[in-house]
Amino acid sequence: MTIFPPDPNLTALRLELARLRSDRGWSYDELARRSGLARRTLIEIEQGRTIGTLKTWHALAHALNVPVDQLFAALCDGHEPPAPPE
Repeated sequence: MTIFPPDPNLTALRLELARLRSDRGWSYDELARRSGLARRTLIEIEQGRTIGTLKTWHALAHALNVPVDQLFAALCDGHEPPAPPE
């Protein structure tokens, strides 16, 4: 029997990005400058029109000075994350 993981909570991920940006008082332009990403990309991610790539999220984590795993933890909001290996 195959057990599929629950769907990732992409809404929680984009809201976490918006929260982190807002907490710093940064505009889209400021986050774009710090991350090297296009302002349009940031808007589309926060508005849920695109998810971005792993490279995009890596750049965002560095710009926001947070670990990538902290950003991605939001993907498991509403369900149990995988257990660590024994």
